[in-house]
Amino acid sequence: MSIIRAIRDRRSTRKYTPQNVSLATISELLDAARWAPSAHNAQPWRFIILVETLKKHNLAGAMANAWRADLIKSGSYSKMQEVPIKASIERFTNAPVIIVACITLVDMCIHTDESAQKSERDLAVQSLGAAMQNILLAAENKKLGTCWYCAPIFCKDTIRESLAIPKEVEPQALITVGYPDEKPKAPARKPPHAFSHLNRWGEKLQ
Repeated sequence: MSIIRAIRDRRSTRKYTPQNVSLATISELLDAARWAPSAHNAQPWRFIILVETLKKHNLAGAMANAWRADLIKSGSYSKMQEVPIKASIERFTNAPVIIVACITLVDMCIHTDESAQKSERDLAVQSLGAAMQNILLAAENKKLGTCWYCAPIFCKDTIRESLAIPKEVEPQALITVGYPDEKPKAPARKPPHAFSHLNRWGEKLQ
């Protein structure tokens, strides 16, 4: 499959068949991740792979509890919200594979300036994004479905506790992986001239 076709054909898949994804295939996806560019070549990504149903269910339940607690704290909780909360537990539990994506700054540059040190974290996040995109495209090439979720951003401590993640590692996102049981339509995309500028801001591409 050409890279352009993989980019265009990739979809966010939320429904999967019960078919398992082999550890060998998962390793191939992670091998694609390691070839992503990273700041200082620090390769600050760390991945936790969940394939056991109980492990997936426990993580999904912990995340759902954190979501519910946040809704209650903000005063926006209602019984109706139990429907999407329950659906999230089922979605993550039923996905054949969950890849929890994290960053670490252990191999990044150390700065005495606080602003510069915060920038190092931004560089790590950007590097992780590149690695995650490689996983999505490698999965597409293998006819696998994937979906990138940002939910861990809102419950980092919950993820850490559930998966025994050390304090120097920060959960960022997760990817579900499996053989697709749906064919999502391509969402509308803006044309390049709608989000690009030529030479300076305000000068649009034709």
